[in-house]
Amino acid sequence: MDIKSVGIVGAGQMGNGIAHVMALAGYDVLLNDISEDSLAKAMATMNQNMERQVGRGKISENDKRQALSRIRTTATLTELGSSDLIIEAATERETVKTAIFEDLVPHLKPDTILTSNTSSISITRLASRTDRPEKFMGFHFMNPVPVMQLVELIRGIATDAETFETCKAVVDKLGKTAASAEDFPAFIVNRILMPMINEAVYTLYEGVGSVQSIDSSMKLGANHPMGPLELADFIGLDTCLAIMNVLHDGLADTKYRPCPLLTKYVEAGWLGRKTKRGFYDYRGETPVPTR
Repeated sequence: MDIKSVGIVGAGQMGNGIAHVMALAGYDVLLNDISEDSLAKAMATMNQNMERQVGRGKISENDKRQALSRIRTTATLTELGSSDLIIEAATERETVKTAIFEDLVPHLKPDTILTSNTSSISITRLASRTDRPEKFMGFHFMNPVPVMQLVELIRGIATDAETFETCKAVVDKLGKTAASAEDFPAFIVNRILMPMINEAVYTLYEGVGSVQSIDSSMKLGANHPMGPLELADFIGLDTCLAIMNVLHDGLADTKYRPCPLLTKYVEAGWLGRKTKRGFYDYRGETPVPTR
């Protein structure tokens, strides 16, 4: 199938990043969110990020202008029904995602491909709540989308070969690299990354090291570009906790038990950069460790 139009559900950090790269690659994009303010903010963010790319010589001013002209926004979910490909990038909660797909299904073209940007939830289970499990798969971008080169493609038990090949061709057109993952909790990247972050939180919880010493140790001792606690703040502690819960529930192994300190931070509403406090306090000029 030749994809020309892409509908994106959710205008947050992931959704606007996906819209950004899709429009630059020549796709017509319809970006949806329940909040008009979020849509306006997403357009401003994409304009700013593309301007940064122009400044770095990655794209031309004309590339930017044409890409932005390909993006439309709507607060009406059902308007996405005419898209060739739909990528759901809403909150990492299965009930929210399921409700979105159930609302979309009656308005879809027969050949529309449905995908989810979920970082951990069962693709097979999400697909089963639609009328086209064979045309449903996981389309997991890494954050920040315009910068990161990997896209995880996850087939559910019913996903057909044509759907996979079509999505793979989209990834190729974006200039990114596809990694094929099986439909098991958290797939590849987060199956490995999140337990490392969770273990870093345990290391802090047990007093083995401070926030600063843990992050410095992994940056200087393992050559990681960001420390695990700094990375957790960037991802969002609520997202980290949600993925750990999916791993713990889905694999029934105590090694995936979320650290109580991670749960405590989420209960406090200290979710990282997006709330200005997490393992670091971002309210001043320089981030300061909170423990």
